[in-house]
Amino acid sequence: MVALASSAEVLARFGHALSDPTRARLLLVLRAGAAYPSELAEVLGVGRTNLSNHLACLRGCGLVVATPEGRRQRYELADDKLRHALGDLLDVVLAVDPEHVHEEYTGPAVPLVPAGVAEAVAAVDEALS
Repeated sequence: MVALASSAEVLARFGHALSDPTRARLLLVLRAGAAYPSELAEVLGVGRTNLSNHLACLRGCGLVVATPEGRRQRYELADDKLRHALGDLLDVVLAVDPEHVHEEYTGPAVPLVPAGVAEAVAAVDEALS
């Protein structure tokens, strides 16, 4: 019974992390690779304090990790499996929710390894619009 309760808690934390559109976009952007908070704030169009709160939530859920680099922190997904899982989850959601699928949708909405963070955000925004 303990394993079931633990699994349910993990899923609840994951659901909480995805329940905010900014956090969901942040996770999808980090699929493209590691980035610094200043880059993420600029690309997502949010303030640094707001971004810091979202990153703290995602760290608390175990979805992202921060790696110190000098005086800065670089953020990335906690596990490479998460990169693929987020892509699979997005594909499933778009497949079962036709209101959010563009007519030309034929595959993954967000490329697995876009050229950069800005391109990742543009791809996410286009897929979710």
